[in-house]
Amino acid sequence: MSGPERTYRVALGLGRAALRVLDLRLTGHGVEHVPTSGPVLLAATHVSYPDFVFVQEAARPSGRYVRFMTRHDVWQVPGLSRPMTAMRHVPVDRQAPAGAYVLARGLLREGEAVCAFPEAGISYSYTVRSLMRGVASLARETGAPVVPVAVWGPQRVYSVGLPDARGKGPRPSLRRGRRADVSFGAPLTVDAGDDLTEWTRHLGAVLTDQLETLQRLEHHRPRPGEHAPWHPAHLGGHAPTRAQAAHLDDVPRSAITPTWGPCSPSDASRSSPAGW
Repeated sequence: MSGPERTYRVALGLGRAALRVLDLRLTGHGVEHVPTSGPVLLAATHVSYPDFVFVQEAARPSGRYVRFMTRHDVWQVPGLSRPMTAMRHVPVDRQAPAGAYVLARGLLREGEAVCAFPEAGISYSYTVRSLMRGVASLARETGAPVVPVAVWGPQRVYSVGLPDARGKGPRPSLRRGRRADVSFGAPLTVDAGDDLTEWTRHLGAVLTDQLETLQRLEHHRPRPGEHAPWHPAHLGGHAPTRAQAAHLDDVPRSAITPTWGPCSPSDASRSSPAGW
């Protein structure tokens, strides 16, 4: 076993130990859509800081070690830079994303499984927010299939939320017995002649369908009368609506404005300039 895989196995062991400590039940759906070999690009929704733990664990039956495209400042955390590099994860600087694109493209050409979070951040409304075109561009250039991935449940462990009186967001929750679900959809392809913007809009609709299917599962629904800031408003929760979250979501200017999910006509009529 190579060095990156040894490091990854240790990290996975620590992740599984944390799930056991929290008594967190993780259910994967559709993992048969993840090819057991060859290049594949996972395009995942982003609902919590530790989403990568849940995506990798749910993908474990495929036998793949997923290389995650992750915020570059994670490499600045003491003790994380070396193992993140050893596991071949990709640092993404949103102000200068070309380097991440080149690294991800190289991994795909080597036959690796790469996971991108095309929302480029966590949605405060827990709907699929504006998407970047990078997934479509990588898939078109490399020929790698795109597996859409929806994640739900980990937002109750550690995620964004409205700041308190001190201006601080929610802290991690160590409550035991929570549930999490990860759904892998049927692979999508990007043909040479496909328009990247239109394809990305299609991806947004696919991810929305997958995410809302998980959000409607009985074990994820708020109980009657329960205050649920961790659940989307349009499905009975108390998270900010997409409009209310607009000033909280730090969305790159080059992102594609949603024409999917619960959005206003004015949102649907706007589009953004091309970019990663």
